[in-house]
Amino acid sequence: MTKITTEDVVMALKGCVDPEIGLNIVDLGLIQGINIDETGNIKVRLTMTSPMCPVTSVILADVQLRLEHMHDVGTVDVDLVWDPAWTPEMISEEARMSMNI
Repeated sequence: MTKITTEDVVMALKGCVDPEIGLNIVDLGLIQGINIDETGNIKVRLTMTSPMCPVTSVILADVQLRLEHMHDVGTVDVDLVWDPAWTPEMISEEARMSMNI
């Protein structure tokens, strides 16, 4: 069994795009934490840009499906968290440059 790494999870999550903003959830700074245990179970903590985000369920489902389809994954647990609250400063430098901010 190949060991899944945090980098593998991050690469999979870069495919999850916020349909309202058009940026992936990693570069948006929505990922609050990734834990992988020795048996390949993955736990991801993420937030949204706002508690009123209308695409929350779409993003959560996309994250769940992408991670479940990775090779050698056990269970996938996606936790939506609100602390710390998301701020625009969490956007990656690369995404800021592409958005001219």
